[in-house]
Amino acid sequence: MHHPRVGVAILTMGTRPAELAGLLDSVAMQDTPAARVVVVGNGAPLPPLPEGVTGVELPENLGVTGGRNAALDRLKEFGDVDVVVDLDDDGLLISPDVFTRLVALYEADEGLGVVSFRVADERGLTQRRHVPRLRAGDPMRGGLVTTFLGGGHGLSMPMLEQIGGWPESFFYAHEETDLAWRAMDAGWKVLYEPQLLLQHPWTSPTRHSVFFRMVARNRVWLAKRNLPAVLVPVYLGLWTLLTVARTRSVAGLRAWAGGFAEGVRTPCPPRRPMRWATVWRMTRLGRPPVI
Repeated sequence: MHHPRVGVAILTMGTRPAELAGLLDSVAMQDTPAARVVVVGNGAPLPPLPEGVTGVELPENLGVTGGRNAALDRLKEFGDVDVVVDLDDDGLLISPDVFTRLVALYEADEGLGVVSFRVADERGLTQRRHVPRLRAGDPMRGGLVTTFLGGGHGLSMPMLEQIGGWPESFFYAHEETDLAWRAMDAGWKVLYEPQLLLQHPWTSPTRHSVFFRMVARNRVWLAKRNLPAVLVPVYLGLWTLLTVARTRSVAGLRAWAGGFAEGVRTPCPPRRPMRWATVWRMTRLGRPPVI
């Protein structure tokens, strides 16, 4: 890939107009300009957008996955984007060289599929859940990983053309891991690069009312879609034990159990179990697909 061109995709539900405007300003200030910027109103009308920014208004909220697929479809129509950058609408690119660094990474390695940004709050602190590996104590340690952060990342367009887009039925939760596993099974690399920073307010995942149900349902779907049959019960069994041990809310556990049952009961095709070579590759990276 030579001189990759960046396309930016941003989802909004219309509740953060000031933050969205700030993010778009930070995108416009990048040393390497984006070839295209698409903002998707996910079931909400869009505010006035800067010149050169394409707006897409969806009649209903299709979730993170459906909204990102809508943005991806629009970027594909332009036909001049090599790397798709997804950004949260309440995020901010502090440094003007984020896209320059990102393009350099893709120029240096045509096998690079996903680049995960570091997410930190206004104090520069990164939550453990925003470090995409098990050993999360040092968020400044980058390298190859097996999943990535939804709030800020780059995706190779050739990779997306090969493996497909986001798993639309997921709505939200574990969609990044599903895409990362499919990418790795197709031979692509997933890189965590902490020098690429997205500033984002400190949040709790449980702020979403459907968090426990979606996390449980989608984890079952993730396993059913991607894992060799023998690993499915191992993966789900370990995560059940971890969830019971970690969750302090009885209501949360009840919602989680309902979502788990929904995931078992309902299909989420297509099922394409990863190769055992991919399982081994993930294990060597420190995160076998059972935890």
